[in-house]
Amino acid sequence: MVQFSKPFWVANFVELLERLAYYAVFIVITLYLSNVWGFSDIEAGVIAGLFSATLYLLPLFAGAFADKIGFRTAIIIAFTLLTAGYTGLGILPTMLESAGLVDYEMTTTYAGLQESYLRWTIIAPLILVVIGGAFIKSVISGTVARETTPENRARGYSLFYMMVNIGAFTGKTVVDPLRRSMGDQGLVYLNYFSAAMTLLALIAVYFLYKSVRTEGKGKSFMEIGHAMGKVLLNGRLMLLIIIVSGFWMIQSQMYATMPKYVIRMIGESASPGWYANVNPLVVFVLVNFITSLMRKQSAITSMMIGMMIIPLSALVMSLGSQVGEAYILGLHPVAFMMVVGIAFQAIAECFISPRYLEFFSLQAPKGEEGLYLGFSHLHSFFSFLFAFGLSGFLLDKYCPDPRLFMNEAGVLDTAGYAVATQHAHYIWYVFVGVGAVSAIALFFYARLTRNIKNKHVTS
Repeated sequence: MVQFSKPFWVANFVELLERLAYYAVFIVITLYLSNVWGFSDIEAGVIAGLFSATLYLLPLFAGAFADKIGFRTAIIIAFTLLTAGYTGLGILPTMLESAGLVDYEMTTTYAGLQESYLRWTIIAPLILVVIGGAFIKSVISGTVARETTPENRARGYSLFYMMVNIGAFTGKTVVDPLRRSMGDQGLVYLNYFSAAMTLLALIAVYFLYKSVRTEGKGKSFMEIGHAMGKVLLNGRLMLLIIIVSGFWMIQSQMYATMPKYVIRMIGESASPGWYANVNPLVVFVLVNFITSLMRKQSAITSMMIGMMIIPLSALVMSLGSQVGEAYILGLHPVAFMMVVGIAFQAIAECFISPRYLEFFSLQAPKGEEGLYLGFSHLHSFFSFLFAFGLSGFLLDKYCPDPRLFMNEAGVLDTAGYAVATQHAHYIWYVFVGVGAVSAIALFFYARLTRNIKNKHVTS
């Protein structure tokens, strides 16, 4: 039986709590920004895009700082910042309501913030969450590395990945009951739930996390900056990162577009948290099978299959409003097609994600694979940055906020809104195009790199 240290189990436990807190908030981040803070779809998309993109870039630098101050101190700082950030996301709207900017008896939203510069105060707690999350991303995975041996490391990371998925799945299940029972106010209280989870993690780390394995010197900020410069100037690697970003741009619509889209097309009975959970469920069930199935195939072959599936997922999502109004297996047609599309995304992820790092490492200069792999997830930075912004523009044009079509009495102009959303499915056509272009680009990229490799061999 594989034995792991106490710090290993503590780190995995708090990782589960952090992922639970994060996904509970992130799955409805654009709804929260629009319905609670009064930001437009475009503004909410830009803010959420910057938030999520930065969260994938900062860990490179947070990890270097964590090596200098020690992992225990870094984790304590991280969960302190996360608890303060999530609490701020919950308490700030309540404070503004108390100040008279919002009257819950007159409206179910915080629409009064639309005319107030104070709505930009939301940036402060978001920054705290980003910095805290950046420490967690670098430190917890580093703890797993330090607290395992070459013999049990694979098993250790398998348990770590399982905790991540359990946290992600559980966090999303909290959202819909709160939102349906409390309306937009539920989106506010959701942040208190996340703050409670990170506070529990902070307490666990403070009393239980005492690692004796502190060896290992990380890179300096200068070294990281130099390494990033080398990656950014490596045309072959940057092209691969941009191509794979096309896949993640579609995958990230599960957070950027889907929650608003299904609620506006179906109504408040929609359950975006449950629809999103189809992704980790399918990945959990199929990833080992698909990886084993493709083990004799090259990494590029596996990735190509995934890249061909991903535009189909967006096409399936577009069909929800085109197949009539009859329920399918007890689900609204928009919900049913969304679930099927998300399942296709998960299958594509099973083909792409396990083999991407392998293929990426082959494109790095020989002897510098480890250095370059640290930047392999730059695709998440680029994809989230552009995916949320693009989503905001598309929602504003094809599936706008119904509150814009309400009269002074708060009654929706259903005829006008039906006209405004008659082409809502065009949103998904855009991502069909993104996925198709990415798949074609990867095909030509594979041929180009193979030709370059062959020339090097013959010379």
